[in-house]
Amino acid sequence: MAERVDSGTRPTAEGEAAPRLRPLPARGRVLAVLAVLTGGLLALHRQVPNSAGHLGSLLEAFLPWLGVVVVLLLVAALVRRSATALLALLLPVSVWTYLFGGLLGPGAEAGTRDLVVVQHNVSDENADPAGTARTLAGAGPDLIALEELVPAALPVYEKTLAPDFPYHEVRGTVGLWSKHPLSGTRLVDIRPDGIEEGWSRGLRTVAHTPHGDVAAYAAHLPSVRIRTSGLASALRDESAGLLGRALAAEKTGKVVLMGDLNGTVEDRGLSPLTSRLNVAERGFAFSFPASFPVARIDQVMAGSATVVDIRTLPSTGSDHLPVAARISLD
Repeated sequence: MAERVDSGTRPTAEGEAAPRLRPLPARGRVLAVLAVLTGGLLALHRQVPNSAGHLGSLLEAFLPWLGVVVVLLLVAALVRRSATALLALLLPVSVWTYLFGGLLGPGAEAGTRDLVVVQHNVSDENADPAGTARTLAGAGPDLIALEELVPAALPVYEKTLAPDFPYHEVRGTVGLWSKHPLSGTRLVDIRPDGIEEGWSRGLRTVAHTPHGDVAAYAAHLPSVRIRTSGLASALRDESAGLLGRALAAEKTGKVVLMGDLNGTVEDRGLSPLTSRLNVAERGFAFSFPASFPVARIDQVMAGSATVVDIRTLPSTGSDHLPVAARISLD
């Protein structure tokens, strides 16, 4: 009599039935997809549209933090022992390294034609302007740019900084202190349409350094807000465009821009500036908020010069951290 074999089984050597083998599901497919998407956002962030809620600028404001997503995906891939996910992670790792890896490297050695500058939004609610001034002077800069200067605190900054920085200029709520003589100071009008007449947040002067004249700009662009509708940055973007036009008209060969620009250098809203000036080659220097810095919105940029590195200074009475940058004038 013929032996009956049940569906879904096969006889073993001993004649016993065994379950039919089925292919195991591939491990880490979801992780691999997430890795590719993360790599795509890093590589193609400029393609994310700004038409709705300035989503592109919002992504670019926190772009380096996608590296944390990559690390979390890597840990998950190792836990699942997924070769597929690990292979896919090569994309975001490579792109992040290309975009930001250089910022992690050591800075170049100090040169004989270096200029050290400090940038700080001192806050109009700063309860210790004298201590703030001493912290900034302690970094040994040639130039100090300050924003949110209020009339009550201005004399304190002037008195505290005067011994080391005998030259200074103030326009509105921004000021610049220098070890070297200044000339040709003027207001830079970066006031967006609809802002009241007394709004003054930009100045330009020429610092006569031992290494030649440098056009020094100090600026404070309008604030941005993160809302449910996205990033509200229209006023900031308009002000950046006005500042960019002023820089385009600058006749002095070397230029340094210091300011609270309320945007990261990856943010396309600052492209009128970053398209004309060099940004820091080393250092993340996240400066805001001071309690838990997640982005550098206090910037130092240079034209016909190199921003070698940038770093944060100790916290002051402000909600921003100061940043110090070394600029090579070679």
